[in-house]
Amino acid sequence: MYQLWGGGAPFTVASNKKDLIDCKGNKVKLLGVIDRILHDLRTDPVLKKNIKVAWVSCTDEPEWANECLLKFNTTGGNPLSTCVDSSQIYKANKQTHFKNLQREYPSIKFDDMLFFDNEYGNIQSVSRLGVKCVYCPEGMTQDTWDQGLQLFR
Repeated sequence: MYQLWGGGAPFTVASNKKDLIDCKGNKVKLLGVIDRILHDLRTDPVLKKNIKVAWVSCTDEPEWANECLLKFNTTGGNPLSTCVDSSQIYKANKQTHFKNLQREYPSIKFDDMLFFDNEYGNIQSVSRLGVKCVYCPEGMTQDTWDQGLQLFR
C-alpha cells in the first residue's frame, strides 16, 4: 500500500476486469501469478484441507488493503479476500504478525510456515523466527512459488 501514496482508495475494477484503478486514475495490479496460485490452493481438495493462508502486511492503510483484497479476483473469479484463513494487516513488524499467527494456530510451528515478501529486511526478520522465507521483489512468480515449495521437500 505504501506504493499507492498520492492515490489510494476508493478503488474501482478496471475495464480488463483484472486490474484496479485508484482514486487518481493510477493502475493497480497484482504482480506475478498469485491470482492463479491462490485459486489452486483453494480449489484443490487436499491443499484446501491442509494449508492455511494468511495475509501479513505492515501498512498504514489497512482499509486500502482490505478493499483491494475484495476487488482483486483469483483466476477462478473469486475475490482474494475469500482465499485467506487469517488476516494480519496492520501497522506492526512482521515478527509480531507471525507471533500472532502462531498464537492463532498453535499447532503450526514457525518452521512449518512459508513466507514470501518483496522487502529483504522482512525476510531477514521473519527468518530469525525459523519461518521458511522467499524473497520475491517482482511479486509471486512461478519461480518464487516453486522455490518456496522446494523448502519443504
